[in-house]
Formats: sequence, structure tokens, C-alpha cells
Amino acid sequence: MTREDDLEILFDEQAIERTVLELAAQISRDYAGKDLLLVCILKGAAIFFTDLARRLTIPVMLEFAQVSSYGSGSVSSRVVTVTKDIGSDISGKHVLLVDGIIDTGTTMDFLLKRYRERGLASLKVAVLLDKHAHRTVDVPIDYRGFEIPDRFVVGYGMDSREKYRNLPYIAAVRQE
Repeated sequence: MTREDDLEILFDEQAIERTVLELAAQISRDYAGKDLLLVCILKGAAIFFTDLARRLTIPVMLEFAQVSSYGSGSVSSRVVTVTKDIGSDISGKHVLLVDGIIDTGTTMDFLLKRYRERGLASLKVAVLLDKHAHRTVDVPIDYRGFEIPDRFVVGYGMDSREKYRNLPYIAAVRQE
């Protein structure tokens, strides 16, 4: 069981806030004059998604999808399960998939293939954390917050057995 004293803070609240503001400014510029649909990849992206959406200076529509390749573990099973899919027609729309972390890339690759088939105007990816060293599937990342080392992280939406999502910072779980 992970305890808070087993955590090493990688990004504090101020660093996260600065990065979210920078990403929001860039997305707002890139999508000015376009209808943008933000899709939150639940559950890990919920906090990042909310903070990002509130800082955009353009009107956006919001949708939610819940997919996972982890189940209750900390290692990807590489089998993607869709628990909740987008509920509205997304054809002809500019869609930005927003995720908290891209690890192996399996889940994002699955989603990109799934949504490309729906006749979108454009499809891009925004992610707060990029664990590139652990990537097994190459996926494009259009908006990236931080690149992180190949360590298990919690906080700001990321969890360990559904705990620690509410931490205001991002921390690596210390190795024993």
C-alpha cells in the first residue's frame, strides 16, 4: 500500500498550473474560429481536462470516454476495454483527445484508430504526462505538458488502486 511518504514530488501545483496555462494558450490560438470538441479520457485525465477547459479562451464542447488497458494494476495489459464511449455524433468536428498520461501508447493508439473512422475534420492529442521511455506504440502527441521518466506516478488524476487522484501535485512512487 502506497503512503504519501513513499512519494517523490516531480511537479508541484505551480509547475502544473504554468504548464496548463501554456497548453491552453497554444490550443486557443490553434483552434481560434473553429468548433472544438474536447474529449476527456476518464478517469486519469479528469482533473487536467477540467483545468485545461477552464483556461481555454475559445468556446468548446465537452465529451467523455472511459477506456483502460490497466484494469486495477500498474502495468498495461495491452488489452483496451471501453467502458464509456463518446455519446454524440463527432463527424465533421475538430476533436482533441485529452489524457493525463501516455505510457505504452496502447490506449491512445486504439482511440485514434477508433475515432479516425468517424469522419472528423481533425483529430489531435493533448496529454499532461508523456512517459516516452515506456512507449511500445508510436502515437502522435500534439500538445505535451511534461515528459517523465519510466516511473509509476500518482496525483493530479493519476492513481494507485484508485487512490491519490486528488493530490494537487504529481509524484513518483519511490522504489523499495
